[in-house]
Amino acid sequence: MIRLAANLSMLFNEHDFLDRFAAAAQAGFRGVEYLFPYEHAPDTLRGLLDEHGLEQVLFNLPPGDWAAGERGLASLPGREGEFRDSLVEALRYAEALGCPRVHAMAGLLPADADATTQAAHHATYIDNLRFAAREAAKVGRELLIEPINTRDMPGFFLSRQAQAMAVLEQVGEPNLRLQFDLYHCQIMDGDLTRHLERQFAAIGHVQIAGVPERHEPDVGEVHYPALFERLEALGYTGWIGCEYRPVDDTRQGLDWGRRFGLLPG
Repeated sequence: MIRLAANLSMLFNEHDFLDRFAAAAQAGFRGVEYLFPYEHAPDTLRGLLDEHGLEQVLFNLPPGDWAAGERGLASLPGREGEFRDSLVEALRYAEALGCPRVHAMAGLLPADADATTQAAHHATYIDNLRFAAREAAKVGRELLIEPINTRDMPGFFLSRQAQAMAVLEQVGEPNLRLQFDLYHCQIMDGDLTRHLERQFAAIGHVQIAGVPERHEPDVGEVHYPALFERLEALGYTGWIGCEYRPVDDTRQGLDWGRRFGLLPG
């Protein structure tokens, strides 16, 4: 059965962040995800999850200096120490929140990156992911990688599905999994159903949004009911993160979930 998780970085922005947990639960969600938890104490977040009967299903490792434009550390040569420190912090929060998976953002290539620079990023990425996956496995967590489209995030190192699958194979750790965002895949690669089928065994988490504007999933060019049906047929039992920007009020925009039979009426 399809299980939806509210992305609290994008949904319920009518409320302050800590109030979004209650809003998500009242709307019928039983899982939540968001970009980063680190501005709040783990005990505070754990209390909100427990109070509202929610599961924490995903968050990202610290990304470097987000305000300065950094988008992850995993592929950045010379930043390996920072990446390892960020992993320690993420796993500390994952333990406190009962979160089974964390996402390591790859980071950005320099605008003038040549083949040598790209090779250095790739080598760093592989080494960092192998180390991180092994450390995560010690505490029973999965580590995820996500191809992100370069229209929304120019220069992001990991942008194609084939690239991500090659990385998974090269790293070779069973708890390193694919964060399959259908919005990003449609923009960069298309052919969503076949990508879903080919990569299904590697998928650790799914995310959705309408394409091209990243609004509600019933707006735009992707027919999500068919993809949900295929996910169920393949036996997917994980969460689907609703990582989209509501056109207007979040709660009003959730009619798609009720019409698709995925949220209570």
